[in-house]
Amino acid sequence: MSRIGKKPIELPAKVTVKFGNDGAVNVEGPKGKLSWSLPAGISGKVEGTTLTVSAGAGLGALFGLSRALINNMIVGVTTGYVKDLEIQGVGFKAAVKGKVLNLNLGYSHDINHPIPEGLKITVVENTKVKVEGIDKQMVGQFAAEVRSFYPPEPYKGKGVRYAGEKIIRKEGKTVQ
Repeated sequence: MSRIGKKPIELPAKVTVKFGNDGAVNVEGPKGKLSWSLPAGISGKVEGTTLTVSAGAGLGALFGLSRALINNMIVGVTTGYVKDLEIQGVGFKAAVKGKVLNLNLGYSHDINHPIPEGLKITVVENTKVKVEGIDKQMVGQFAAEVRSFYPPEPYKGKGVRYAGEKIIRKEGKTVQ
């Protein structure tokens, strides 16, 4: 059995969790609503301010996964998730135009990446992109997609990186 799955989840004030008969989980909080469906054989119940997840035999991995995803949903509707990206390079910049993130990353064309519903993108100083939302998976996926347009390269360090990410630099060619 999963050790993570056995841990109860403490529900903060202003958060409601409802389990449906078909395995649907609905979490509602101050920042919004999230829903997900549990895998077959896994169930959950709320007793007062604690939530517990239980599973049938042989479902240890899904048991811990389900508990972690429900916990991520609860954290998302209370505090939300944030990913910060930094753009480094001469002439590299970003801007939000309506529902599109416009990136100038040194290519011959601009990259226009659509912003999904539920995410808030802010650009500061043309080089710092902040991705905010209540769904952890959506925030991380969008940040990874933006980073994949120009990953940081090891020689000059140019590219899109996560805030605080360390890039191991390589030494260039030397003249003999």
